[in-house]
Amino acid sequence: MDEPSPPAGWDPASWELWRRPARAVGLVLVVEVAAVALVAAHLAVPTPEAVALAAFLTLLSVVHTELATGIERIRRRAAQTSYFDLSSVWTFAAALLLPPALAAAVIAVVYLHLWQRVWRPAKVPVHRHVYTTATVVLAAAAAHGVVTAAGGLPSGPEDVAGVAGMAAAVLAYVVVNTLLVAGVIALTHEWPGVRELVGRWDDNALEVATLCMGGLAAVTIGATPWLVALVLPPILVLHRAVLVRHLEEVASTDAKTGLLNSAGWQAEATRTLRRTQRVRATAAVLILDLDHFKLVNDAHGHLAGDDVLAAVAAELRAGVREQDLVGRFGGEEFVVLLPELPPGPLGRAEMRAVAERLRRLVAELDVPVCTPDGNLTISGLSVSIGGAAIPVDGATLEQALKVADASLYAAKRSGRNLVRIAGPVQIPAPRTAG
Repeated sequence: MDEPSPPAGWDPASWELWRRPARAVGLVLVVEVAAVALVAAHLAVPTPEAVALAAFLTLLSVVHTELATGIERIRRRAAQTSYFDLSSVWTFAAALLLPPALAAAVIAVVYLHLWQRVWRPAKVPVHRHVYTTATVVLAAAAAHGVVTAAGGLPSGPEDVAGVAGMAAAVLAYVVVNTLLVAGVIALTHEWPGVRELVGRWDDNALEVATLCMGGLAAVTIGATPWLVALVLPPILVLHRAVLVRHLEEVASTDAKTGLLNSAGWQAEATRTLRRTQRVRATAAVLILDLDHFKLVNDAHGHLAGDDVLAAVAAELRAGVREQDLVGRFGGEEFVVLLPELPPGPLGRAEMRAVAERLRRLVAELDVPVCTPDGNLTISGLSVSIGGAAIPVDGATLEQALKVADASLYAAKRSGRNLVRIAGPVQIPAPRTAG
């Protein structure tokens, strides 16, 4: 009788990790070895009270995960790169209350349960889960060291050092965990941007809030253990609030390109313009249309066309600043908002420079696709671009879009693969075959 094969993804030789740059793989291995070494260095026979407390925290985490499993699976699927799970309320409490080795055991069990109930159903690679567990072990050890140095948890309202120590422990946990995760991302990709490295402001605020609840849970356990059950209702409400935000993000995202869709882009662009206008800065909009895109679909099929759209979207995102907004307006049309431009001719010159850079990026793009005829590379793409400044060419976003759209069609009529910026003077851009 044949032995059953292990679940897909459990064979280390098949892990996607080994296809990452060597420097990223090196950091992953160093962090995981450091976590194991830290646990080994603190191995000691725990007291029965500490074991009971560890079991209690693990039970609370399991109950928490079971109650929020459906929500967390949706969050895990919706997350792109950064993802903050709210189990840190229990791992942080364990870091404050338990010796490092026992806290690491709690973290291992908590994350093993999370893997079974949330991460594996969401098809998260095993190596990412192992690395995340290692970073949390090191972050928890850092938090434990800070609290220990401050003299332990606050013993009363007059214990200022204890309160300061807990606040410093929150900071240590966040900094260690964030740096270790950001380090792998930075070593895996060419500068992905600050948001991709450390997550968004509201994601980090969520993590800090969760850790603060973990600190309160630790103090509560020290005084009246069963009152810690009162942490569960607010943390579950927080889960649902975060889920609503994630669903809003999914609803505003174009599934084929990962960019904002038309409605999402216009809503975000309107908010960004308000901030730009408050500081009396100028902005610009670019509308981009892939030339002869129907020929790609007709020649290679719509799936190949979707690959082209995704590749173009990635080039557009890479070709602008982090604060610029890129969206898909539908079909083969894209739109970019450039906020906080210099006033006057300098701003218009920067708008043209960005448009020309995007035009060149698309013209140089080679897209590997899989078609019924085999693997092919699609090249020779081009894009026509129209631009308009706000408030010079249009006082509102809608007015500027209409002017930019007219400029786009001027570029189309002039031969395509061109940039046309609204204004009294039009300077033809360099043109290549297309």
